Amino acid sequence: MCGIVGLHLRNPELYPRLGELLTGMLCEMQDRGADSAGVAVYGDPRWSPAGSVAVSFVPDAASTALTSGTSAHEAAATLTTALGSPVEVVDAGPTLVAHAVASPTTAGTSDVVALRAAVVASYPEALVTGFGDDVAVLKGVGHPRDLATAFGLEQAQGWQGVGHTRMATESAVTAGGCHPYAVGPDQCLVHNGSFSNHASIRRDLRAKGVAFDSENDTEVGARFVADRLEAGYDVETALKELLVTFDGFYTLLVSNSRSFAVVRDAIACKPAIIAETDDWVAMASEYRALVGLPGVAAARIYEPEPERIYAWTR
Repeated sequence: MCGIVGLHLRNPELYPRLGELLTGMLCEMQDRGADSAGVAVYGDPRWSPAGSVAVSFVPDAASTALTSGTSAHEAAATLTTALGSPVEVVDAGPTLVAHAVASPTTAGTSDVVALRAAVVASYPEALVTGFGDDVAVLKGVGHPRDLATAFGLEQAQGWQGVGHTRMATESAVTAGGCHPYAVGPDQCLVHNGSFSNHASIRRDLRAKGVAFDSENDTEVGARFVADRLEAGYDVETALKELLVTFDGFYTLLVSNSRSFAVVRDAIACKPAIIAETDDWVAMASEYRALVGLPGVAAARIYEPEPERIYAWTR
């Protein structure tokens, strides 16, 4: 099962409504996976303010609580000491989002690496769920509607959001097993289906020095794409290589701070629907997740074709 939703806003007037719209979409997919859920939000001024780098993390990766159990104020003090410069932390339910001012001379690249290292050093049991200049990745174990409330998702703003509701089939129900997988800067991948040859691809990636946070097959796909992007591929080329490398049945949604892409395997047995208007592009596992979007009655609605990559750029 599992449910995927994604919303890419073309009209800046809708940015303040991103969280409201994404919450409705996510909760419509809760019947497809009620054991855990997660979202990636691009451009929210609380979680990833302009001029800052952000690192999202669950302090205790083994926890199944709807709260982090760690004070945001205390985490800010701890990370400020570890980093040696001011860090602010926002409480988002099971996830905390830390952000620090980015150096204008490095475009944030080394700054986010340093902040992530401070998080890992300060919280050895933590799971880093996302990092970059523009993204916050919130996820946890529990019912999607409860998690959306714990995240404060309805209040989120921004230009793009991706969500996932999970029905676990082959790895543990933990924060590490939740989607989205955001293993590269400002990158995100969610997945409905299964990769049958993920074990051999994981072995190849580990031989290259890639570390994993879970035994989830989706993480293998995410790290494969991140590896190709780091090698200089664009998103579409990375996904073309994924299509010829991975076996199985799947629908994938991959995003970064500027793009949003959907692809299905050759058989395309996992459901997917896309809707487009001048104001937005949306994707979901089922049409019912799209019915609350403004102007959906006039949208162009279609099912993505097998092995065709659909991509939109900000």
